[in-house]
Amino acid sequence: MSVTSGKTGPSLTREILSHLGLANKTAAWGTLGTLRTFLSFSVDKDVQKLLRAIAGQGVDRSTIVDVLTNRSREQRQLISRAFQERTQQDLLQSLQAALSGHLERTVVALLQPAARFDAQELRRALQDSGSAEDVAMEILATRTPPQLQECLAVYRHDFQVEAEEDIKSKTSGILRDLLLALAKGARESYCGIIDYNLAEQDVQALERAEGPSTKGTWVLIFTQRNPEHLVRVFRQYQRYMGHELEKTVRNHFHGNAQALLSLASVIRNTPLYFADKLHRALQETEPNYQVLMRILISRSETDLLSIRAEFKKKFGKSLYSSLQDAVKGDCQSALLALCRAEDI
Repeated sequence: MSVTSGKTGPSLTREILSHLGLANKTAAWGTLGTLRTFLSFSVDKDVQKLLRAIAGQGVDRSTIVDVLTNRSREQRQLISRAFQERTQQDLLQSLQAALSGHLERTVVALLQPAARFDAQELRRALQDSGSAEDVAMEILATRTPPQLQECLAVYRHDFQVEAEEDIKSKTSGILRDLLLALAKGARESYCGIIDYNLAEQDVQALERAEGPSTKGTWVLIFTQRNPEHLVRVFRQYQRYMGHELEKTVRNHFHGNAQALLSLASVIRNTPLYFADKLHRALQETEPNYQVLMRILISRSETDLLSIRAEFKKKFGKSLYSSLQDAVKGDCQSALLALCRAEDI
């Protein structure tokens, strides 16, 4: 299942992943991240490196990027605490004072705990009606239950309001119903047992769910069943109906279909969902740095290798090369470091 493009040889990443049978897997199956725990980690050495990079003559951006993009998030938190203890200065504030622009925002995101970064992104999305559907769906649909619970707890603490209350006031229709259901974190976990009867029942329920009062059926099935079960439901639905379930969604929900379609994309193939989002962000007149940063950071320790493989397979060009071509300035080195390598 190797991928070729013109004279380019097989994609090494894709070939390895296809043989492992993991190219379409999500974080639930283990880490396919580009960023691992740094084995030669020394918190004291890293603190000294960052201190010299900030306090020396001229800010040493390359050292800052090298340290922060080669340490796991847990290690970055240890560095941040140690920096405070040894210098009586806040590392995040020190770096914000030393940097600017997209690189500053990337470094801030790297240094924040994952839950706080997600909570801030979710809050920003819900305050901006134009991005609520895209960003809120991404965060609520792709984080693990523990990650989601922590994110919502930080949201409550930092903004003094429940995320559910903001969802209710800032969104409407089936998007609101889906986001509220996802925020409850009630999706069933996969136990390794295939429930054929439930799959058949769900297919039949979706076949009957055509009236205006049936959106609750779609919301319940899409937000509570585990992804493995839903993929089976989607396949059976297509066999019975002769077309993909997404066609029914478009015909039934018309202008309100996008939320369900996005969720279906996450369920079918999470890495491909992220590959599509990265490609759209890179195709804009000015690259959408917020999207690039959020995805590359949040997926760097889970499934970014799979995302890279899906990107190359669908678009015929590696994510690394696409970032090189589209991203300019100091931020480029940080994003390339997170992406890690070329897929030849």
